[in-house]
Amino acid sequence: MPLTSRPRANHRPLRRRTAALLASAVSVCLLAAAAPAQPLGVGDRLYPYLGNPGYDVASYDLSFTYPGSNDKPLRAVTTIDARTTADLDRVNLDFAHGKVESVEVDGRRAGFTSAGQDLVVTPVRSLHKGHWTRIVVTHTSDPVAGKDEDGGWVRTSDGLAMANQADAAHLVFPCNDHPSDKAMFTIHVTAPNGYTVVANGVPAGANRVGNGTTWTYRTEHPMATELAQVSIGRSAVLHRDGPHGLPVRDVVPSADRKELEPWLAKTPDQIAWMESKVGKFPFETYGVLMAQASTGFELETQTLSLFEKRLFTGPDYPKWYLESIMVHELSHQWFGDSVSPRTWSDVWLNEGHATWYESLYSEEKAHKPMEDRMKAAYSASDSWRASGGPPARPKPPAPGQKIGIFRPNIYDGAALALYALRQEIGARAFERLEKLWVKQHRDSTATTADYIRLASAVAGRDLSGFLEDWLYGEKTPPMPGHPDWKTMKPGRDAKNTEDTMRAMGPARK
Repeated sequence: MPLTSRPRANHRPLRRRTAALLASAVSVCLLAAAAPAQPLGVGDRLYPYLGNPGYDVASYDLSFTYPGSNDKPLRAVTTIDARTTADLDRVNLDFAHGKVESVEVDGRRAGFTSAGQDLVVTPVRSLHKGHWTRIVVTHTSDPVAGKDEDGGWVRTSDGLAMANQADAAHLVFPCNDHPSDKAMFTIHVTAPNGYTVVANGVPAGANRVGNGTTWTYRTEHPMATELAQVSIGRSAVLHRDGPHGLPVRDVVPSADRKELEPWLAKTPDQIAWMESKVGKFPFETYGVLMAQASTGFELETQTLSLFEKRLFTGPDYPKWYLESIMVHELSHQWFGDSVSPRTWSDVWLNEGHATWYESLYSEEKAHKPMEDRMKAAYSASDSWRASGGPPARPKPPAPGQKIGIFRPNIYDGAALALYALRQEIGARAFERLEKLWVKQHRDSTATTADYIRLASAVAGRDLSGFLEDWLYGEKTPPMPGHPDWKTMKPGRDAKNTEDTMRAMGPARK
């Protein structure tokens, strides 16, 4: 717009004009500060209030003090280093089930309040876009307050573990609780002597002072909040070498170490098998945590997968099936942990691939034909799509059922789409695609569209129409190479097929 001159008489002295502008700015700030705090989100279709806009977390430093009882709150301090991506008068963190005692932003005490399951922090000074900031929250972390929630702290017979998928990390510590914002982690846990603590990453010291020991662990690769793991218990830690000297450490109740050892000894060969399919193990260490707990699922927490101990000490499931479940969670270290979903609608990239390698392992090691499993899945696929949505567009969870997206359509339904892709482009091209996928997106996040683009590049032709039909279609497309395969109409027969597949074993995530 052109400048227009005004009569000099209308000009105010500079000092008065500056004072007026400052007063106006203060009024705007006061109005902003007076506006009610609101829960925010990053716009995830399935979890609209998950995550928060305006900053990118670089690292978390978590300190917990365990009181020696798993029914009392832990004292905790969470330190977050982040870079702002917008000008912020307030910072929203996801946090619930703990009492906040104080918050500091860049060394200054900050105001705070709650809004929904957000902790809303108001720093003394606004934060400008592109700047680094440090937020320190002193709080408690309550393993009892979340007992009716889907995840967070899991109380074991002798302590605690974590199960934070999909949106439960914020029931344990303040965070940006969405897989699109991965960060480095340092975890300190002080526990009474006699307890053993293991967490994600590698050990960085255990300092005994008086009646307690502080254990420290650090990750060497970024991690999504939903993959954090801390085991506190009267545990044994068993060490062995994996392929090319990879440190493998397993955590089990001390009394069960001898009984569980035959299962633990399988992990190095399983890692070698996965490496033969998709490339080198992506992290600094691996192992399994066999906890004396009842979760109803197994979970791929980064570098330390969580299992219910009872699976391996009871007669409920055949040996080959339990080995395939171990491979399912192991394969997540590549698919879901190293390459994380950009949004929760992309979770089929985690679970479809884990189900695929679980099935392939069973075929190669236990002679359980993958084709039989895929044919059964094909029969039920239309029913799964009708009830839960297609693999890459799952229906939102029902109220009060936050893990409700973990339905058959993102497990066997998504593996079925991968089977169709292999049928379409051939086994050699499919294997090349899988190796490139985990290599190109290592330590990062990726989307369904990214997978479709890479598949098209590997195949040398546009596969967007083919894969979009399989991943987004309401109806299951014809299976390449199997024109005789039929889907059953949603109803009793399809439900019977689904129930049969579910009855094969415990839930895995």
